[in-house]
Amino acid sequence: MSYFRWIATGPLGRGAAVSGALLALGAGAASPTAAQKPDMVRLSSARLSILELQKLAAGVDPTSLGLGQAGPINGIPASGPLQATGEAAIALNAQRPFADEPIEPMRPFVLKADGPDWARAVRCLAQAVYYEAGREPVQGEEAVAQVVLNRLRHPAYPKSVCGVVYEGAARSTGCQFTFTCDGSLRYAPDPELWSRAVGVARKALSGFVDKAVGSATHYHADYVAPYWAPTLVKMTQVGQQIFYRWTGSWGEPGAFTGRYAGHEAELTAAILNRDGPEPAPPPREVTLAAGGEPRTYKVADVGPRGAPAAPGVLVAARRQPTRDEVARINARLASLEAGMDAPGVAAAARPAAAQVAAAGAQTLAAE
Repeated sequence: MSYFRWIATGPLGRGAAVSGALLALGAGAASPTAAQKPDMVRLSSARLSILELQKLAAGVDPTSLGLGQAGPINGIPASGPLQATGEAAIALNAQRPFADEPIEPMRPFVLKADGPDWARAVRCLAQAVYYEAGREPVQGEEAVAQVVLNRLRHPAYPKSVCGVVYEGAARSTGCQFTFTCDGSLRYAPDPELWSRAVGVARKALSGFVDKAVGSATHYHADYVAPYWAPTLVKMTQVGQQIFYRWTGSWGEPGAFTGRYAGHEAELTAAILNRDGPEPAPPPREVTLAAGGEPRTYKVADVGPRGAPAAPGVLVAARRQPTRDEVARINARLASLEAGMDAPGVAAAARPAAAQVAAAGAQTLAAE
């Protein structure tokens, strides 16, 4: 997600985003030595199975899964290519202005779940807060938690907290939050910072709203410049993270209509291996001037015959024919046209062809 996160190996180490990949620096045992530099991170590029991810999300000790040792030095793919890093990225991000639009706060989200689902959701959200913003101020942690809950309620993402956090984590590339697929979860978090992350997660799941980031669904550190940043609305910056939302009505609070589905323990392959969000096209809209006052209406497809239109929605008078309907009409016309090649038949066939086309049009109009 952010192309950057703080990795816990006792003292937190800083992950370096380099040329579209997070590089694993150093190797050895899970516990750091006094001689290690603070910015060293020891990761393994090995991917975890769905079962291992489920256990890590539930809080199982990584050493019990045979994950206590880091692998060899390796480049770890980030979730997408970067346009720039370091000072070049900072300069590029500074050139891209923030949108001159008000940031609308989201509705409170209160997790209504039983004990096991609640506990698992808290842990998954705390993991996102900790590994994505563990060294940020509390405001930065709250902003990350808000992004997770925003995704949960957006149609493009899974409908559980753990589903959002671990989406794509079983793929070789494509994890939505980098820490779920780069080996970060193999190391125990710093107790004090983990406790703070859990507190932020509990508060977010109890209805706290971070108004600073509004409907943001994306973010990245200010010293990296991902390829997708120019395609979204640049909203605000909290600490070192820059936050974005989808463009148009797809990124406004009204689009966040998804319902929480629960089943936090069920991190299925369908959720983990998704190719990422699949945004639906924005609703069709038209602006009309009535009495000198412009008004914007949504355009809906034709519904059942006689169904009243909702306020502010325009319904087309006739629906578009389906492919099957078009194929049937064309087939009937083709059969008539085939006989028109015979001498003396063309003149007689023309009225019949016209009748067939008219009948098809009347059928569609009646529907």
